Amino acid sequence: MQATDLERIAKAALRELGAGDPAITITQEQSGDRWKLQVGGSDPVTFLIRAGAGTSAQHIRTQIFEQFAAR
Repeated sequence: MQATDLERIAKAALRELGAGDPAITITQEQSGDRWKLQVGGSDPVTFLIRAGAGTSAQHIRTQIFEQFAAR
């Protein structure tokens, strides 16, 4: 999984959730298959996503939807 792929999937999921087109900062965690997405400006919302090689876009989308609903 590349950061650009993750960003594309995250932006599409956030649009579906009605969040518009917010700024997204993506950083890869130490383990390699964990990513931190910070969404928004001055007070960003953080999503922790698990996505490695072969992870489907649907799996990433599901994680974003679940974490969005839980906040």
